[in-house]
Amino acid sequence: MPTYKIRGIDVEFPFEAYDCQLVYMEKVIQSLQNKCNALLESPTGTGKTLCLLCATLAWRKSLGSFSTLGSQVNNQISGSQSSVNSSQSGDSKLPTILYTSRTHSQLRQVIQELKTSNYRPKMVILGSREQLCIHREVSLLRGSAQNNACRFLCKKGTNRRCNHHSRVADYMKNNPHLGDEPIDIEDLVNIGRTFGPCPYFMTRELQKTVDIVFAPYNYLIDPWFRKGLGVEWKNSILIFDEAHNLEGICADAASFDLSSGLLTACISEAKNCIDISSTKRGQSSDETLNPDNFAILRALLLKLEKRIAEVPINSKELGFTKPGPYIYELLADLNITQETAYKLIDIVEVAAELLQEDKLQNKKSTTACRIEIISNILKIIFRDKGTAHSAYYRVHVREADANAADVLKGKASRTLSWWCFNPGIAMQEFSRLEVGSIILTSGTLSPMDSFAQELKLNFPLRLENPHVITSKQIWAGIVPVGPSGYLLNSSYRNRDSIEYKQELGNTIVNIARIVPDGLLIFFPSYYLMDQCIACWKNTSHGNLTTIWERICKHKKPVVEPRQSSLFPLAIEDYMAKLKDTSTSGAVFFAVCRGKVSEGLDFADHAGRAVVITGMPFATMTDPKVRLKREYLDLQAQSQGGEYKETKLSFLSGEDWYNQQASRAVNQAVGRVIRHRYDYGAIIFCDERFAHPSRKSQISLWIQPHIQCYSKFGDVVYTLTRFFREERICGSTNLKLIKTEVSGDVRELKPVDLLDKISLEEVPSSTPAVDHACYSLHEVKNRNTSSHSGEIVPANRSSLSPYKGIWASELKNSSDLIQFEKKLLLSGRKSMQYRDHEFVDLTSNSSLHAKPRKEELIAPCSTKKRKVLISESDQMQCVKKISEIASDAESSQPSSFIPITNKVKHEKPQISDSGSRIIAQGSAPSKVDGTTYRIEAEIQSEKSKGSHSSAPPCGGEETKGSAFLIQVQEKLSATEYKEFVGFMKAMKSKAMKISHVLQSIAKLFAGPERLPLLRRFRDYVPAKYHPLYEQYLMNNS
Repeated sequence: MPTYKIRGIDVEFPFEAYDCQLVYMEKVIQSLQNKCNALLESPTGTGKTLCLLCATLAWRKSLGSFSTLGSQVNNQISGSQSSVNSSQSGDSKLPTILYTSRTHSQLRQVIQELKTSNYRPKMVILGSREQLCIHREVSLLRGSAQNNACRFLCKKGTNRRCNHHSRVADYMKNNPHLGDEPIDIEDLVNIGRTFGPCPYFMTRELQKTVDIVFAPYNYLIDPWFRKGLGVEWKNSILIFDEAHNLEGICADAASFDLSSGLLTACISEAKNCIDISSTKRGQSSDETLNPDNFAILRALLLKLEKRIAEVPINSKELGFTKPGPYIYELLADLNITQETAYKLIDIVEVAAELLQEDKLQNKKSTTACRIEIISNILKIIFRDKGTAHSAYYRVHVREADANAADVLKGKASRTLSWWCFNPGIAMQEFSRLEVGSIILTSGTLSPMDSFAQELKLNFPLRLENPHVITSKQIWAGIVPVGPSGYLLNSSYRNRDSIEYKQELGNTIVNIARIVPDGLLIFFPSYYLMDQCIACWKNTSHGNLTTIWERICKHKKPVVEPRQSSLFPLAIEDYMAKLKDTSTSGAVFFAVCRGKVSEGLDFADHAGRAVVITGMPFATMTDPKVRLKREYLDLQAQSQGGEYKETKLSFLSGEDWYNQQASRAVNQAVGRVIRHRYDYGAIIFCDERFAHPSRKSQISLWIQPHIQCYSKFGDVVYTLTRFFREERICGSTNLKLIKTEVSGDVRELKPVDLLDKISLEEVPSSTPAVDHACYSLHEVKNRNTSSHSGEIVPANRSSLSPYKGIWASELKNSSDLIQFEKKLLLSGRKSMQYRDHEFVDLTSNSSLHAKPRKEELIAPCSTKKRKVLISESDQMQCVKKISEIASDAESSQPSSFIPITNKVKHEKPQISDSGSRIIAQGSAPSKVDGTTYRIEAEIQSEKSKGSHSSAPPCGGEETKGSAFLIQVQEKLSATEYKEFVGFMKAMKSKAMKISHVLQSIAKLFAGPERLPLLRRFRDYVPAKYHPLYEQYLMNNS
């Protein structure tokens, strides 16, 4: 495993690091060493999470050994020096690392990255009872109902006890190694189900002795969660991954909305508490069950309901607004003050437990207790037993659409809100706790200025990392006008015009025709998306078909639903339509800030292009947006105030408004180009993106690639050429392995286009291409300008696919093979592309054999550091990688045969079109200053004059076939199917290599399959041997 010395720290990294990864790790270590905060942006696909873990844990390891059992044993064995280190670490408590992310699914990915690394700190992942509870009844509950039921069953003296809770202490005592290896939520649940201890309380015990804690954001942001962690905060390290929404999450966590319906439900529950406590009072001496307490609670809630109803609202649009401290005046009328608030909180919590006990004992409905919300509201209002924080708030009461029950009762439906406009409240607490460093990181933090200003923290270290892809893998363009020359601008004044909607529709028809596979279309709002789709369905084209029908002709549509419960079905529908071969993919119509734009991975075929149809500004009339802007403008006018010492200028309301829209755009754009070998297009269909102020707020890694096209024809031509060249280049599937032989750097790579490109089978009477290869330089510089005028925009009344682009060459070429590309997608048979997919290979090269399912790949350049291997290992690497890249879909042993590449220095042939064809060999190509040897061999089933230059590799063929036969014999049919799936996933990069190797190692676990486990190493790429050997040892 490579080791890099960064700022004096030895960082072990599981792969050869890119330059941008080294820069990222350097910033992380600098932040930790200097005890300062850092704001780090690195695009998705650059290995951000792995870099963050390795750098942080390397720094922590440099301070002293981890708390794992193995580390302690090693310290005892290794002698005096270790004793010195141990004593040093014992004198001063080593810092705890708290690694947080937004969701548990994101944390699951972080744990997988930790398994990939060489670091093994004592760790724990925290979760809620919803994720961890294994009790037969309680696990079925949700929210506060589940929490209260758990507390009730864990109480001493109750008739019903949770057996899982009572087993925790013994299990932890007998298994001190728990947490030494990375464990996930699922691992903890499996331990609980197998051995009996409660996973939830295991994590609470484990967190007292760990080096690193993994948890969702709210465990740090919520003050009540934070107090329960029991962490030594001084000098601790706080990491917020996927932090692009952190400011909004902080503000929401410190705010509340209390609707009339919710308040009515709380009053009803308070009445139930009076009845239940009256019944139980004679059976129990518990003073907390005094019915008078619950009667007081109910009376206060009734008064609050009346007080809210009496608030004067002159304008339904503006509502009723007062400064934050007004909330104390409102509650003082109810005799709720600093002195009485916490007594009331205790009564509410007892009421919630009482209701839950009654439901469990009488087996009533186990819905959540609403009354607990009153407790949460009072904790927010009277936090820290002070009122100073109220200056950052606004009180707002607004009318809502009344429901039928309220109308019958003659009651107005209103919502009382107390909104926090200073997200820094949560983060300021960490400064008081004297934490060492706070690191905020994400793939899309830009524009960064608002983060420091909103969170009221200094971030001396900032980084906007470039991507690891090359400029050939991205097309980024601003499209200010559509096919008819009408201006594309989705502003409020323009968006409702029929001309704009039609022009945008015709633009999308053209893009859908050009872009292969998955296409994502993002609208500024649900309203605009619904309006446009309705218009396209009703607007015909040339009295023949509607715009919507023409979009559906090229791609099957899926529309993001407003209801979050329907979203998983929409994703399933989209993936199913991607597999459909009747069209060239699917199109997902979605909304910026919606679920599609947040955290979903549309890698490779799932997202070849993203279209942004406009600036997603928040609704200016929304009361929360309006009040936020007013609050920030007042802060900016005061300039300084409490935060003068931070040297931060206050953000104006207009700046915040614009930056929020830009961040939403960057988040949506981040759905495509998800890894080093991915490629895609980013299309901004709004002329406002051409303004320098807007362009400067787009993620820094995208900015150098953005071009503004004044003519729509240029967009069609360049976009078509981009996707044609990317399919020829095959950049998404290259594995660049360099070897140094006698001073020459050469690239070795397999011939495998099953991941991206295949030659269509043609009749035997049709001549085919044999032994042909383009150099990368020549492929990229083919003379295609003559075709630009023949690409027909999709809004023309007459469409003639397959006629325009290649008409002249079809007339004069008898030796022509037309081939189309297909993507492997979960057993997908083929994918038909239209208009732009044909590649003319007419030349003087041999055209005598029927092609196999391989084609020519010209490698794209890479910035990755060179991996040097010895000459003796050269052909071995080729064989191993080729075997991995073989067609895993086939169950026949012959599909596991490696393809041997040979270099023949023969005179190249020149095609009629000027493109260079390398017959039976290869030619060097120089790209980005590095000389590569491009090797390819197309083996034909029928030879009519030209023969393969590579000798048959019978030994390797026999070896691969024999191994596959053994696999079939040892595995069941289901297991063999899984094995094929893992091979396919390895080849297509649908899964991480570590996941694939671990899964295959598990399949081969057991004494009978141990030979398979060992032999499979021969088919693993050399750079992953250390990783596979770990799995080999574990399963042996």
